[in-house]
Amino acid sequence: MTAPASPATPGHDPYAALRIPDFRRFIGARASFVMATRIQGLVVSWQLFKLTDDPWALGLIGLTEAIPSIAVSLYAGHVADSMKRKNIVVAAVTLLLLCAVVLSGLAWGVEKRVLDIGQMGTLPIYAVIFVSGIARGFLGPALFAYMPQLLPDRDKLANAITWNSTTWQGSSVIGPVIGGYLIAHLGVANAYTVATGLLIVSLGLFISLTSHPLPTREGAPAPDFVESLSSGLRFIFGNQLVLAALSLDLFAVLFGGAVALLPVFAEKILKVGASGLGHLEAAPAVGSVLMALLLTYFPLRRHAGRKLLWAVAGFGLATIGFALSRNFYLSLGLLFLTGVFDSVSVIVRATLLQTFTPDYMKGRVSAVNNIFIGSSNEIGAFESGAMAKWLGTTASVVFGGIMTIVVVGITALKADKLRQLDMTPEKKPA
Repeated sequence: MTAPASPATPGHDPYAALRIPDFRRFIGARASFVMATRIQGLVVSWQLFKLTDDPWALGLIGLTEAIPSIAVSLYAGHVADSMKRKNIVVAAVTLLLLCAVVLSGLAWGVEKRVLDIGQMGTLPIYAVIFVSGIARGFLGPALFAYMPQLLPDRDKLANAITWNSTTWQGSSVIGPVIGGYLIAHLGVANAYTVATGLLIVSLGLFISLTSHPLPTREGAPAPDFVESLSSGLRFIFGNQLVLAALSLDLFAVLFGGAVALLPVFAEKILKVGASGLGHLEAAPAVGSVLMALLLTYFPLRRHAGRKLLWAVAGFGLATIGFALSRNFYLSLGLLFLTGVFDSVSVIVRATLLQTFTPDYMKGRVSAVNNIFIGSSNEIGAFESGAMAKWLGTTASVVFGGIMTIVVVGITALKADKLRQLDMTPEKKPA
């Protein structure tokens, strides 16, 4: 891979991590995986909304995936710090591939009139989502802990984090657009099949990566599960800076996400159908990937904590604006802004966790992060569906945006270390 030689900032090489072959394969696997799961997630939400005509069904998707993911997360973090991380990643992606095959088979069975999903109800779909939640609970900590092992030195870690985020966001742009197009023009069964094919590509790339030995704490035996769990929790809750960043993201995602209700906005409010839904799903990721690319060339350093707080507040304001918009293009623009603001939060949080967590503890810390952030996406989807059932779709999203701004205000008052965070190379957070 050839990259421009002149960095955007003196002494900073924006392509440093991409010059490592293993890391290029890793982000290729991530790209295929994220596109597959975004396509699959879009198809599942569209399929269930069409079957039920009820936003509550969309909220149940998030809850069904979050419950098993949370249940296994802490044990999964222990496993990620006790076994070769590549093996866990390969096993988890294999299980997710099997789930995709089942969803595809169900859809083809209905299309060929072999199955009557109307008689079976939505239970088989939710059952597959539940199993996939277990796989994701193990995958998150293993991926987080495995990525730094692909780098020859820690100097490239911040750059790798930004490229990893950029890849995730870029794939999140492409996935929903492809998914919306497939649903609108080729049907649900074909959309599931494409997602399955992308998961096969992802699995192949993950298998091709180098298997690294497990990092251990020098002079210390491997901890048992109870000690492993308690040490990970002590690290998180004993570090005010990390805890504040996680808490801020937790409540922002929990209250501020409108993504779970996008099928309702596309079908009932903006009236743009499946194709428009794909664009609505992609808009936040477009904003995220552009901001992530900008931060690749111009890393977030001075006054990072204040910028993080303003970004999350902006996320809440853009969410409120989206809820009130009745123009498709204005809605796209506001969702784009939610992605821009969210990208700042994602990169700051990931940089803090990767930089200040010892390698031998990354699985456990990532497991707690997964409960805080990863599962809060699914629980936030449930909250959105429940509030939409109670207050109505528009009012529930406005409420979420307001609560996000309230959380920012409380965090700014209480978490002085986060407010004062400076990420310039010569300075270390307190």
